Amino acid sequence: MVKASTVETYTIRDRRRNYRGGERQDVTRFVSTVVKPAPAPRPENPPAPSGDLSRATVPDLIDIAAEILRDASEGVREKRRAGIRTLFDHLATHPGETWQERWEAAGFNAEGAPPVSILASTRSQASSATSALKMAFGLRIIQPSLSGFRVNRFSGYAEPFRLLQEDPALDEFFKVVDAHTRLNSVHKHRAKFDITCALTTQGIALEHVTPSALLHYSLENKRLGLTHGACNKDKTRFAARAAWEVLLEMGHFTQGTPRTVRSCFQQGQHSVEGLVDRYKIENAAVRQLLIDYLARRKADTDYTTLDGLARHLAANFWEVIERIAPGQKDLRLSPEIYEQWLAEIQFWRGDRSKIRQDRASILLSVRGFYIDLQSWSVTEPEQWAQWVVPCPIRPRDLKGFRQRRREIHRRMADRTRIRQPLLPVLVQHVESRHEHFAGLREVARSTPLGAQFTYRGRHYRRSNSPEDRRRIKTPEGPTIRVMDEETGKMVHLDRAEEMAFWDWTVIEVLRHSGIRIEELTELTHLSIRQYQRPNGEIIALLVVAPSKNERERVIPMSPELFHAIAQVVRRQTKHGRPIPLLSRYDPQERTWSEPMPFLFQRQIGTVHSVLAPNTVVRMLARRCEEIAQTNKAFEDATFTPHDFRRLFATEVVNGGLPVHIGAALLGHLNLQTTQGYVAVFAEDIVGHYQKFLDHRRSQRPEDEYTDITPKEWAEFEEHFDKRKVELGNCARPYGTPCQHEHACIRCPMLQINPKMLPRLDELEKDLVMRRKRAEEEQWLGEIEGIDLTLTFLRTKQADAIRSRRRTTVDLEFPRPRG
Repeated sequence: MVKASTVETYTIRDRRRNYRGGERQDVTRFVSTVVKPAPAPRPENPPAPSGDLSRATVPDLIDIAAEILRDASEGVREKRRAGIRTLFDHLATHPGETWQERWEAAGFNAEGAPPVSILASTRSQASSATSALKMAFGLRIIQPSLSGFRVNRFSGYAEPFRLLQEDPALDEFFKVVDAHTRLNSVHKHRAKFDITCALTTQGIALEHVTPSALLHYSLENKRLGLTHGACNKDKTRFAARAAWEVLLEMGHFTQGTPRTVRSCFQQGQHSVEGLVDRYKIENAAVRQLLIDYLARRKADTDYTTLDGLARHLAANFWEVIERIAPGQKDLRLSPEIYEQWLAEIQFWRGDRSKIRQDRASILLSVRGFYIDLQSWSVTEPEQWAQWVVPCPIRPRDLKGFRQRRREIHRRMADRTRIRQPLLPVLVQHVESRHEHFAGLREVARSTPLGAQFTYRGRHYRRSNSPEDRRRIKTPEGPTIRVMDEETGKMVHLDRAEEMAFWDWTVIEVLRHSGIRIEELTELTHLSIRQYQRPNGEIIALLVVAPSKNERERVIPMSPELFHAIAQVVRRQTKHGRPIPLLSRYDPQERTWSEPMPFLFQRQIGTVHSVLAPNTVVRMLARRCEEIAQTNKAFEDATFTPHDFRRLFATEVVNGGLPVHIGAALLGHLNLQTTQGYVAVFAEDIVGHYQKFLDHRRSQRPEDEYTDITPKEWAEFEEHFDKRKVELGNCARPYGTPCQHEHACIRCPMLQINPKMLPRLDELEKDLVMRRKRAEEEQWLGEIEGIDLTLTFLRTKQADAIRSRRRTTVDLEFPRPRG
């Protein structure tokens, strides 16, 4: 049993205005689940299809089995008789008055107990003993624990159990499951199994199944690691998810029951008292002040902001003050207490090894708290005036706030510049990945079970397991799994193609729309609209629901964005079905939406759910890790959903879109916010400066731009012809003669052509030989001149090598106007 089931809820609504007196009440504590998990109480008349058989003899049980199997063959009846003898003869050797007591004494009910098949020596006998146990469970002779039940592997437990019960409610449940359109055959089988397993292990009929009982069953499966589809790495799956939804749709569960098993663990919004009472505030008067202050602020802010404000004021401010000065009675802080508080909030609560990076957010919240009290006391002095004191936060404490904001903007701009050249690589990866898995799945679908095939030069073999052969008889057919014969890895193509599709669509929609991640998950079929312009052109529009600023906005869809949205709609409406109506849980506001046709929904196991923001973050991280294996640029770079928003803003604004239009597309109320999203690149600066120069030149008098005569142009060309020398070009200004008597190798104006590096090597060898001869002849003046020439030569040689490494830029040769 999870600990959450023992937590109780206390809600305090103390709205007294007497801040100065009174004792502090017990704080509010929140439950971890909306529904309390607990096994169903034993009913007064436990279900017994064939009467009370808890003390029946073995021959009586054999006779009952013969009656149940009256239409079966003699071989089947004989196997059942043998299994009953094997099982119940063994149980009879253990103490107890009933078969239930003997079953528990035999140890089969304990966690980690072995299956009853260990009583047999052959495979046939083991199967008979297991079949006898299935009948004993169905006749309610034995009530097993969940572990004692699941350790035995039954083939087809749900349908035989239903037939034995003769329970109209259970028959109706099976009919509803069979008629369910959103569940495939595997999920229908699991829904039936979960219900029959829960009824068996809790000893109840379907009428006794409550949300608490089914939640207890689901959590026990999760605790024991028995949930279908779960593995050692997956600790998030719950059992009985489909059964829960079917019972809710049938009206078996009362109104107000959470829609899914997982939603039992998703808390709603806390009350204002609850937000404050999460923290240990001893001063009852200050506690009530904070409650009233937050209640006043609640009207003009969203829940997420209110939650953060409560954390800053209650936890980071007053709880720390009480720890520093236990006797503090009001908001008037001495300089000593204030300095100690400043020192305390530099570190994270509970871990002084971590330095808080954004201390200014706490200071601004506390400063706003003091200023609000001063302002409100003018109109409502009876409530707030007694708390008005000078704000302890000094202007110099916030002095570096703007500098920190600029530093954050610089880091974000740098992050955008780094990720812009990486975006095409990521897009190409997810596109090719989806195309690969989609194509591979289509080829594998038409391949018989166990057959080998080739796709894009790689050899695969389709899976041919007993489960595949069983499912091939179902309408959906078996899941498409293939073995990569080069790596030996089994690939679940249905799952891989599904994940690759959502990877691609999420990235496409984010990068072409610039919407926030919560806005992406809130897109519905109703978000797609169209607008007809006066000229008759139809424009596809994407209506973004109110999110951060509670402002609805409309985004004209580009062809790429429309293609991605259309692919999502096409997948959701496959086979002509409408998009399912789902309720989405908002983890920020902690509220459930009305049932709506959300676009970004998918089915995992038996449950349809809307894509969660954290799921998108993990998807992007996995794709970046894959690319990093072959591309070093991704080793230290990952993409977040908000990176695409910044890249979109940079692209549209730098592409020439007016900044106020970009702000409207992004949903920003302030143009400075949009400008903060835009990373200006060096080439953009050059381009805008070049436009400035062109504009300035256009303003100069026309007579300053005289036409060039043919003679002037010939002289101009002759100048460049004369600048050509053996080793390269002379860079002397136009119209000036050579000032160095053509000693080019020593001239700083000489620009070496990299093609002439071999000629420089020859000159160097010649100078070295001349220097050696000068040393032999003791020509000291000659040696000094050669050394100087060698220095210039080697410098120009290094410059030529560097210039050869650079890429050339064609500036075009200047031409006369006209």
